[in-house]
Amino acid sequence: MKAILFFLLCTTLCSAQNILSSSENEAAPEATIQDAAFIEGHWKGEAFGGLAEEIWTSGLGNSMMFSFRLVIDGVVDFYEIGQIIEKDNTLQLQLKHFGPDLKGWEEKDETQDYILVKKESNTLYFNGITYSKVNDSELIVHVRIKENGTTQELTFKFKKD
Repeated sequence: MKAILFFLLCTTLCSAQNILSSSENEAAPEATIQDAAFIEGHWKGEAFGGLAEEIWTSGLGNSMMFSFRLVIDGVVDFYEIGQIIEKDNTLQLQLKHFGPDLKGWEEKDETQDYILVKKESNTLYFNGITYSKVNDSELIVHVRIKENGTTQELTFKFKKD
């Protein structure tokens, strides 16, 4: 019984370290778009019972843009489009969701914004999303989502295409 409790505690603590949050008064670390260069590429993986695909451009104009799509049973479930931008000497991730008909989920002038909390070599911790490059062909993305009043942490494992 103690071994099971220890395992559950370790699992909870380890998974909680994948996604960080910052307080309102906490300053974001200094960063440039070059700190996000490791994300560039065409990445594919399984998620939500389908194929997830994320494409990141190289840094240009102090930004990197991306597109994401989820295909389940051969049909697009949803898209995301977004960017990482340099803002106030740090990085910010912004994104918007779209249904398969390209109708936006967020209001017209709204984006979901994630401020950089911490950076390490080949890992960026945004407030609720973490990008971590395992090696040249593997990228792991941890995402905190709220759905039906509950908060979940999801892990996406991508391979470079």
